[in-house]
Amino acid sequence: MPTTLTICPWPDPVLDTVGHDPRSLYVETFWLPTLGPTALLLLRHLATKFEARPGPVELPVATASQALGLGERAGHSSPVVRSLARLETFELACSDGHETVAVRRNLPPANRRHVRRLPPSLQAAHAEWAQARLAETPDAPARRRARCLALVLLEEGADAGHAERVLYSTGFHPAICHDAARWAQQRHTEAAAEAGLTTRPEGPA
Repeated sequence: MPTTLTICPWPDPVLDTVGHDPRSLYVETFWLPTLGPTALLLLRHLATKFEARPGPVELPVATASQALGLGERAGHSSPVVRSLARLETFELACSDGHETVAVRRNLPPANRRHVRRLPPSLQAAHAEWAQARLAETPDAPARRRARCLALVLLEEGADAGHAERVLYSTGFHPAICHDAARWAQQRHTEAAAEAGLTTRPEGPA
């Protein structure tokens, strides 16, 4: 077993647009009971790394295990290795059998088989969630996530163009990237004007 793994984003045009971020409340509520805390924690850890640096990530197994609070453990007994194998059983990861593993950036909605195994209260909550989403367009969740990320980038000093490029590099559809960057730029400008940092631009006469 290698001491370092190469973790690649596993692109999927559908999931990358309408799937659920591993750090979202949906995944914590409805996927956690199925995946278990260690596998979900690893997914979240990798999602943050993919966001910070698009493309393959070099993951020292022992160091990653220690960073996740699981002890400095490598080899087949490492919680990181076992968690990656568990993610493969749910088609959320795919290994080449050597040192490279592809991992999903977003998760699909929990399927019926998994939902039926949830406690009754969570099954009812998932039914309510599904009913509420019927009134939304398919890209609404992705649009919300993209707008939140774009606003954070602008608050940190990026301009709209840079925010749009970052969103695209993380897998969002180009149209969603453009919409989110423009929306975030408008909100950022309005907030700065309200705080007296800039002059609010006047609308058309």
